[in-house]
Order: sequence, then C-alpha cells, then structure tokens
Amino acid sequence: MATAPTHPANRLARETSPYLLQHAHNPVDWYPWGPEALERARTEDKPIFLSIGYSACHWCHVMERESFENEAVARLMNEHFVNIKVDREERPDLDEIYMKAVQSLTGQGGWPMSVFLTPGLEPFYGGTYFPPHGAYGRPGFTDLLMGLARTWKEDRERVLQQGSRLRERIAAEGGLDSRGELEPGVLDHSLTALQQSFDPLWGGFGDAPKFPHSMDLRLCLRHASRTGERLALDLALVSLDRMASGGLHDQLGGGFHRYSTDREWLVPHFEKMLYDNALLVPAYLEAFQVTREPRFAAVARAACDWMLREMTTPEGGFASSQDADSEGEEGRFFSWTPAQFRSVLGTKLGEHAAAWFGVTEQGNFEGGASVLSRHEPLERVAAALHVEPQALESSMREVRARLFDARSTRIAPATDDKVLVAWNGLAISALALAAQVLGEQRYAAAARRAADSIWNGMRDGAGRLFATARAGRAHIDAGLDDHAFLLQGLLDLYETDFDPSWLERAALLAREIDARFADREHGGYFTTAAGQADLIARLKGPQDGALPSGNGVHALNLLRLAELTGDAGCANRAQETILAQAELLNRYPSAFSQMLIAVDFLQRGPLEIVLTGNAGDPAREELLRELRTHFLPSRVVAATDPRARGERIPLLRDRPVPASGALAYVCRNYACQAPVSDSVKLREELLGVSPR
Repeated sequence: MATAPTHPANRLARETSPYLLQHAHNPVDWYPWGPEALERARTEDKPIFLSIGYSACHWCHVMERESFENEAVARLMNEHFVNIKVDREERPDLDEIYMKAVQSLTGQGGWPMSVFLTPGLEPFYGGTYFPPHGAYGRPGFTDLLMGLARTWKEDRERVLQQGSRLRERIAAEGGLDSRGELEPGVLDHSLTALQQSFDPLWGGFGDAPKFPHSMDLRLCLRHASRTGERLALDLALVSLDRMASGGLHDQLGGGFHRYSTDREWLVPHFEKMLYDNALLVPAYLEAFQVTREPRFAAVARAACDWMLREMTTPEGGFASSQDADSEGEEGRFFSWTPAQFRSVLGTKLGEHAAAWFGVTEQGNFEGGASVLSRHEPLERVAAALHVEPQALESSMREVRARLFDARSTRIAPATDDKVLVAWNGLAISALALAAQVLGEQRYAAAARRAADSIWNGMRDGAGRLFATARAGRAHIDAGLDDHAFLLQGLLDLYETDFDPSWLERAALLAREIDARFADREHGGYFTTAAGQADLIARLKGPQDGALPSGNGVHALNLLRLAELTGDAGCANRAQETILAQAELLNRYPSAFSQMLIAVDFLQRGPLEIVLTGNAGDPAREELLRELRTHFLPSRVVAATDPRARGERIPLLRDRPVPASGALAYVCRNYACQAPVSDSVKLREELLGVSPR
C-alpha cells in the first residue's frame, strides 16, 4: 500500500508524466519545463536547477529519496534556484542538449542528470547523481547548492562566460557541415569496425556494461548477405543467441531488460523499455528468416507477447517502460533462490529447474538470489541430472509456466504508462513485421490499434502531431523521431495488410518532416521543428544511440516511399540526407549503422514485389507466406486492394486482379520478371536475390 503524501502537491501534480508525478509531493518547489518557470528565472534573476530523469531510473529514485524529499535540502533549492523537473522521455530534445553540456563538463553522462542554467538557459555546471553529503570523491548536493548559489552572487561574470562558451559549443554541432561523397568501401569499413569491437565469446560489442546494439546486429545480417562472409553472420547470430540465453532476456515473461552489467549478459539493469524490445524483435525475426532456426522466432514472439500482455494501454497504444525496482529493491521481482524454486515446484522438479536456469545456493545476484539464464546447453544439463534431454526440455515448459504464475503473485515493478509516439512507432513496426514473418494476426491487429490511437488521438486540429499522451491528454510538440518512427511503422503496416490509408498517412508525415525539420543549408533533418523558442540549439543527432538516428530511419523511409508512391523527390531527399552526413559516415561508420542500413538498401537497388489477387484468397496467402520466409533487405511489397488506386501506387498499374488465383511479380526498378502463380516458382525467383 502506498503511503500518504507528507507534503502538499507542487506544480508537477498537473502533469501527465508518471515520472513528474512521482515528484509531485516533494517539498521542492518544482516546476515543469515551460513559460512559467523560465519567466520566473528571468524576472527574479535566479539560476535554474534542471533535473532530468525517467520513471524506470534506479538512481533517480535514490536521489529523490536522499535529497528531493529532504526538507533541509529542499529549503536550499527553493531559496536559491528555480527548480525544474523534466522527463527525458517526453523531452528528448532538452535531454540531448543538456547531456552534451554535462559530458563536456565531466567527460561522462547519465541519469539523473543535474544541470545548473543561467536564466538565459545556458548551462554552467552539471553532473549526474549527487549524494546529499560528499562521499567517494563526489561532492555533496547540499555543499554544491550552497557553493553555486554563492558563485552566482559573487562571481556572476565567470558563470555567464562559462554558460556562453558551452552554448556556443553545443550550437556549433547543429551547424556542422558534414556533406561529402561516400567512400566506395564505407560498408566494408563498417563491417571491419564492428568486427574489431565484437566479443567472440559472449557476443555483442565492447565490454561491460553491454547494450543490445540492435541496429548494429541488423546491419551485420545485411553485411553477411552482401559479402557472404560467415564472420559477418556470426557477429549477429552469436550476439542474438547469447543475449537470449542470458539474464538480459526475461526467461519467464519474455522481452529484454535495458542492458547487462557484465560481459556475459547475465545480470541486467532490470528496467524494461518498450523501445529496446521493439528494436530487438526485427533483429530476431531477420535472424529467423536467414537461418530458419525456431529459437529466433520464439524470442521474437515472446517479446511481442510481453508488449501485448503488459504494455498495452486502454486507448490501444503502448506504455513506455517498466521499473527496475519493486518493493524498493532492484531486480527483486525477477530473481530467485533454490528454496523459492522448491516451494513452487517441489524438491525434484525444483532441483531440475535450478540446474536448467542456473540458480545456485550462492546466487549470481544480490542476497544469494539468482537471475535466471540459459547459458548451459540442454545436453550438458540433462547429463548432469541423468535424464533424457527431450524429457527435460518437455518438463521445463511446464516449469516455466508454473514459475511465471508464481512470479505473477509478487509485487510487480511499476509501469510508466505514458504513450510516446516515437517508441510506439517502433512497436508498430515490430508487431507488423512479426505478423508478416510469424503469421500472427493478433500482432497486426495490435499494431493497427496503436496506429489508429495515435492518428486519431494525438494530433491537434490542424493535424500536427503531439509527442506524448496519458490519461486522455496529448501534449508537447512531436520531434523528428516521433514523425520518422511512426512513418516507418505505417509503411510496415501497409506491407502487412495493404490498406492504402497507411501509405497515405505516411506520405503526409513525410511532407510534414520536409516542411518543419529539413536543414535547407546543409541537408538532412534537425531533431526539432523550426521556431522552438525554449531551446538554445537545434541539433541533428545523425548517429545512433539507444534509439536509431531519426535521420537514418527517415532516409530509409524516403527510399521505400519513392518505390511505393513513385515520387522521385523522395529518393532524392533520401540521398541528400545520407550525403549530408557523408564525412562522418566515412570516418566513424560504426556509429551510423541505421544510416548504413539505408546505404545498403540504396546500393543493392530496390527489389519490388507486387501481388495481385483478392485479399484472403488462399492462392495469394500462399504467395505471401513464401515471400515472407525470405530475408530480402531491400524489398518493397505492394498488393492489389479495392481501396487502392493505381495512380497512387505505380507498382499496381496495369496489374489487374486475375479472374481466379493470384500472381506475383518480382521486379527491379520497374523491370519485372514474368508473373508466377505458385509458391514454388516464386521461391525460385526469390532465391536468385535472397542470401540463402
């Protein structure tokens, strides 16, 4: 049971973000970012303390308990600063700008982010988590507040100079001219760079902590297809296998945690983010297409099921994240002891399950508990237990279900149920692709509901998109990622059910992106729309981070739109977007995997596949099933539909629905092979262009 608030509500009580609402009863006089707070700072000539975090952030909770709920600390904050709290998931633009400031000042970043600004919004000091009192080389937050308040009064000019220098440095990034020509071997250079950072034993890239790097893995599958190199394929498959076997992967409930704290993918940071799972699903689906190994399909299906089961909002969208903590402890919900196994399963089955999931008396996590993993091969576990492998595997299916039911009685981590358009766009893509590859129509239905929920409930009267919604209220202007990721989802929905309305909406979003986000001088797109007065810089964010680059996603969107709509201007803008970052791509290819996926599409040349026949006709469904078994990275698919007009989708022109059955046309650049009417002949044609 939640305890009653001990302080009156502050201004955050009027917000929709669960993260901001967590702070609504702090004694700190918090403001949300907006005109009221910014005007007060200017009027009273006070510096701003800007605190940026998110609801699933463990150390954000710690700093709140230690400092923001502390009366003495709050008095200092309220006396000397205008205090603003921001949910980084709602305002990624602010997070990006001020994270650059913190990294410039300290050499590192993270959350909670703690930044001090002049009334003109220029950053002059920053860091991440600060303990209330100095310890372990970190300054105490109390001493920091008093020191900066004194410096603001006694050495104002130095503070203003520091803020001005940082603002100029950050703004210069947005104006950087990186145009050029791509080196012919840029894709090969990317593969070399990824190979150099690859961990051949445990998969993934670099050392601990390890993140999934979904875009890198999908690019590796394309490298393997392009070059035929087994090592390129291993980069992806070893990583996907190891991640799925480790504690990063929720072995009972499906889906993935945010990152691994160790090299072995064993002990994760337990928060579950919608975007991580939405990005990993396509990687596992593509691995399944390449290998036909059922284990990859099973991982993708489990992640999709988690999204539908635990993340769907009443309006049909998808919630943002689930917390790392429950009952005040990180990982408590997900970890187990042998005694807990025996209490659920009995002695013998409990011992078998402990061996299967790597649960020991010593534990691999805190307090002797263990994070479940599946690193030990079936045969080795079965031999150690003196049982037949098939019998063990069969019994573990029952075990998994019983453990999941038992876990469901625990106090679950909190869910941040705000709907973010950008992350929902990724989820729509993932579910649409899963519907195609796995034949699960419930995934397509969920993707359609989410897309309609956003389109009908998260735009203003003029059709402009909002970034976030919760409890019936949508607000905050959408950025490039919101538009580009949603557009990608709409294209994937079109290629799932061939409803032309998805394509029409996608084209409308593309026009909006060009009108409001384009960099007319240097090419590509800014992450924020023109005319936002509350930002000290306009950035472009061309490289991938935890999320793929909006520029990279949209470059591929434009290439697909060019084929589906016949709009050559889309292809031109895609190439301009790529070439706008050419110097950076040539120099740092491993930071631009999403953009290089678009380069790979462009270099291969689009593979256009057209299906005729009536929707639901068994002959057409058979052709679709065959098509969707193949890994075809540069394909676009169109199909006849009574709602589609040929002039809108040029690939459908002069391809009437046959009197019976269905036909498939395989084309490159509008030059088509003779149509085929059965899956065997379609397979023969596709194998000519498929990597398998």
